[in-house]
Amino acid sequence: MLKENERTALFIDGSSLYFTARNLGFDVDYRSLLSFFQSQCHLVRAYYYAALPETDDYSPLKPLTDWLAYNGYALVTKNAREFTDHSGRRRIKGNMDVELAVDLLEQADRIDHAVLFSGDADLRRAVEAVQRRGVRVTAVSSLRSTPPLIGDDLRRQVDQFVELSDIAPEFTRRQTENRIRSSGPVRHPADVISDQNE
Repeated sequence: MLKENERTALFIDGSSLYFTARNLGFDVDYRSLLSFFQSQCHLVRAYYYAALPETDDYSPLKPLTDWLAYNGYALVTKNAREFTDHSGRRRIKGNMDVELAVDLLEQADRIDHAVLFSGDADLRRAVEAVQRRGVRVTAVSSLRSTPPLIGDDLRRQVDQFVELSDIAPEFTRRQTENRIRSSGPVRHPADVISDQNE
């Protein structure tokens, strides 16, 4: 999938990667993810996209996004919209496809390879556009999850599809591993690991 001399950028749809990994039974260690790609190619940028709740309440995403912003990721966020569905339940909607597509198109002249951690078929046209400019595109998602989390249109358009569970051992921790439990906020796995090593 990766070539050492290719200028590569990661485009990580945070919610897509989170739900795909959870569906497959593991957690992503973002420190290891970055290290894996840095060791395998010329990594230009690693974008992480997240829609954050628009409230003053504590969000479990906050520690993760703070950690990513200070540890080598280009964090792209926007406010998620809150609404009440037809059954009266509170829902949050925050699609990051437009932000990801814009960055993908802006980076096309600076990179040789784009790695998308997303299975959203809505990205197909953006992928096609950067391919016409000579960029090789790989999609990382899953066909093994239930339901499959990559759209057929996107899978057919990309140059290569990589099953997330095939490369997961490079940057994951199993959910069944012992974890430090605390009454404090949810912490990013890399922060917990660094605390254990000190």
